[in-house]
Amino acid sequence: MILGVGVDLVDVPGFAEQLADRASTFVEQTFSDRERAYADQAPSREPERHLAARYAAKEAALKAMDAACARAGIQPPRVALGEIEVLRDGRGRPSLGLSGAAAALATALGVDRVHLSLSHDGRSAIAMVVLERLGADAP
Repeated sequence: MILGVGVDLVDVPGFAEQLADRASTFVEQTFSDRERAYADQAPSREPERHLAARYAAKEAALKAMDAACARAGIQPPRVALGEIEVLRDGRGRPSLGLSGAAAALATALGVDRVHLSLSHDGRSAIAMVVLERLGADAP
């Protein structure tokens, strides 16, 4: 059963401007060391594009969790973007890792699977997240 769906679109050039602000702690608070390292080492040599897609994934995950909370009739807790991490398997496929309040909320909602799709082209990066509960006990 689908518990929640979220999608987010990021304008890459605008996001690059935000990343360029060296006085901000946004990058360190939002992205894990692994996410930053992947973006810096990506063959495209466009780290802002990869970070924009990861930011879209984090926002999409929050939207999916919010939808699942609304459906369950619960008030969503505050989840920091840094508690949501985009990971990659051996073949480069993205997935989401959750920690802290994000992981606790997913457990409380009965999330068994988190599906993630990322794409970036031209000026845009987009992500879609689907939260799923497996089994007969789904409401």
